[in-house]
Amino acid sequence: MTKFVFVTGGVVSSLGKGIAAASLAAILESRGLKVTMLKLDPYINVDPGTMSPFQHGEVFVTDDGAETDLDLGHYERFITTRMKKVNNFTTGQIYESVIRKERRGEYLGKTVQVIPHITNEIQDYIHRGAEGYDVALVEIGGTVGDIESLPFLEAVRQLSLRAGRNAAAFVHLTLVPFIATAGELKTKPTQHSVQKLREIGIFPDALLCRADRPIPNDERAKISLFSNVPENAVISVWDADTIYKIPQMLHDQGLDAIVCEKLGLSPKPADLSMWDKLVYGLEHPKHDITIGMVGKYVDLTESYKSLTEALRHAGIHTESRVNIEYLDSEEIEVKGTAHLAKYDAILVPGGFGKRGVEGKIAAAQYARENKIPYLGICLGMQVALIEYARNVAGLSKSNSTEFDAATEQPVVALINEWQNHDGKVELRDENSDLGGTMRLGAQTCAVKPGSLAAEIYGNVVTERHRHRYEANNHYLGRVEAAGLVVSARTPTEDLCEIMELPRTGDHAHPWYVGVQFHPEFKSTPREGHPLFISFIKAALAHRQAVAPALSEASLERSAA
Repeated sequence: MTKFVFVTGGVVSSLGKGIAAASLAAILESRGLKVTMLKLDPYINVDPGTMSPFQHGEVFVTDDGAETDLDLGHYERFITTRMKKVNNFTTGQIYESVIRKERRGEYLGKTVQVIPHITNEIQDYIHRGAEGYDVALVEIGGTVGDIESLPFLEAVRQLSLRAGRNAAAFVHLTLVPFIATAGELKTKPTQHSVQKLREIGIFPDALLCRADRPIPNDERAKISLFSNVPENAVISVWDADTIYKIPQMLHDQGLDAIVCEKLGLSPKPADLSMWDKLVYGLEHPKHDITIGMVGKYVDLTESYKSLTEALRHAGIHTESRVNIEYLDSEEIEVKGTAHLAKYDAILVPGGFGKRGVEGKIAAAQYARENKIPYLGICLGMQVALIEYARNVAGLSKSNSTEFDAATEQPVVALINEWQNHDGKVELRDENSDLGGTMRLGAQTCAVKPGSLAAEIYGNVVTERHRHRYEANNHYLGRVEAAGLVVSARTPTEDLCEIMELPRTGDHAHPWYVGVQFHPEFKSTPREGHPLFISFIKAALAHRQAVAPALSEASLERSAA
């Protein structure tokens, strides 16, 4: 029978609940347990797919096409279990399901209430996602005391009661702030947070106390006394320079042992040697490169969380420190592209909407003309296609119907029909609901032999998608005739999946790739990702090639 670890948060949001839960899951997995993770989001949106990145950060996508909370990305990076639709659900989904049942008469005319109907539905969803695993870690979004999270907290309280002895453990993450004017850490917010949790009927088995520094034993003893949690279960979680140090930090303080004891488990000792190697690789790079990432959500880098982590993973596996400079595409529209010369590679990530798109097109053009390694992801591929069509293929009025509905040459357009992950044919147009017009989830297609994509992926590529607009096949042939290589297409719809520039001939480029999918969603620190590893190697090669020229130019300036 599956055991449960419920992870709650208090005081403030953004303390790192997802990282802490994923780190604990990684330790338990290293002890030989089969582990999965669930995220319960208390907002009423059905999923985060239509939420602003400025509010919610990145939307993570699973193989089966679910748009989920970004914490599921952390889960996949820390444990080997792949997330699915059942691993993330919201208040909106719960109420939608209950209302449908009520309309079908499944409640036999009873008055439908939060307790027991909503809380029972939450428990059913949890059991569904946890089925088949030794341990399920369940992260409850929001903070204790928020009105919207109360049904979730009540549901897991009921679930732990019904599951019986040694079936559930509660871990509470809270804040211990350092007050500079007083010169000390304050434990009162943690005391109040635990008190609020206990009022609900949940008694934490361990406290993870977030602070900007290790918490001294005196403060830990005080928290223990006022929170009724054993002192050894008051775990200090201080700021680390990399999230991949957290598993070892928690293990050193015995969190996994406390949880295993509470759950009545006696697994093998933890083996965190892999995490030690990863941290060593991060801290001892042999090379140093800088990537210019041209986007429009640069003020909130959480919007590109999986992408920045994928670049760091590739850095680990190429012994490189990857520095990322975030460039606002709207500023490029104003200031031009000359400053892009200093970067070892240029990356244009995914995005939606017209704002800043001409800056992205200019960045793609600069990378192409100056032989700088370029990776375009989703929209980044589309802007590269538009740029090439305009400036090389003679389609000077090329654009996407996303940016100009009346464009004369829509080389990127809304494709009306496609086959979704379940094999069902879907229709979409400009009037469709935003949450239902995406090509979502993993799709497999063949790769063109002899291409750069084939060197990276082999004969077949399977990656995850999240986009509406596609390369328009009506114009794609003319762009290919002008030298662009389409190196992968979907097998049923014949849609462009990967495009690249050839490495020989009139339009040769050392490394220029655009992909319609989001490869960052499948990158993990354990293995990295072949596309990002190839991209970083290209950046290293570019740096080595231009370094002598830069040194010579510096000497000439000094002599002058």
